[in-house]
Amino acid sequence: MTPTEAASTAKWIASVQLSTGAIPWFEGGHLDPWDHVQAAMGLATEGFVDEAVAAYDWLRHAQRPDGSWGRKYWPGSNDDGVEEPETDANYCAYVATGLWHLELLGVDARSFFEMLERAVDVVLELQVGDGPIAWARGVDGKVADECLVTGNASIAFSLRCAARLAERWGHPRPHWQHAAEAIADALTHRPELFTPKPRFSMDWYYPVMTGVLDGDAAAARLDERWDEFVVPGFGTRCVTVNPWVTGGETLELVLALVRAGRTDAAAALYADIAHLRDPDGAWWTGLVYNDDKRWPVEQSTWTAGTALLARDALTGTTPAAGFMGR
Repeated sequence: MTPTEAASTAKWIASVQLSTGAIPWFEGGHLDPWDHVQAAMGLATEGFVDEAVAAYDWLRHAQRPDGSWGRKYWPGSNDDGVEEPETDANYCAYVATGLWHLELLGVDARSFFEMLERAVDVVLELQVGDGPIAWARGVDGKVADECLVTGNASIAFSLRCAARLAERWGHPRPHWQHAAEAIADALTHRPELFTPKPRFSMDWYYPVMTGVLDGDAAAARLDERWDEFVVPGFGTRCVTVNPWVTGGETLELVLALVRAGRTDAAAALYADIAHLRDPDGAWWTGLVYNDDKRWPVEQSTWTAGTALLARDALTGTTPAAGFMGR
């Protein structure tokens, strides 16, 4: 995207954002905390700082007494909007990534420390022994018996971000960093602790994107399944079983490639997925490429947000451009 096109994408995200600060998936749609943060990071990347801060304010007000958030909201409803009240550990952790990104852009986000600490406490309550994090907790308090590769890779990165923020704000929490290291160690050396989802491309590239794997290990992982997931000229499949490329997965893979030092491949992949961008700045979620049909038929704020993050990683425009590599 050109600078003008990137600005129009941010304006489109802002046009979908509600007056409460909530950022639905699409106009009139639902919200989940992870994708809400992803869209907020996209806004902040393009200088829409007030809108991004409003998004974190929405999270602060929506945070439940135990420090968690629900998995799904209808933010325009008259009640609290919670449709799926279960707690997703990755959704709770990801606010740390968003706040770290905001800090790198020069925005003082320390007023959100209490929200951050309460969210991290929820995540660590779901840690299994000294290793990975169970992916969810039900409304009955029952903890899921599965730990997921993608979720734990994301959580490890978020916990590192949380530890950096706590140190920066004068409230060091070294056990947050230790928890991140324990998760990364489990992902690297104890794969039997996780339920594999090999059909999904996220399980493939997330350990690289989040820094769980680096150097030769990262290169080997990217090479191992590249031809299964990457469709030249179109982008990256979400799953192996369908002829369906998605913006979210493709643009996250761009971030992984930049982190791994493969900037030429990252730039080519970014160019390939540009077919999902509309002239008004909005981004479609995906394309079934064998019949050239967009599916689902929706323009998603989190895809647009990821597009802005990936563009920044490629161009180095902002101080937060390398946030995935820190």
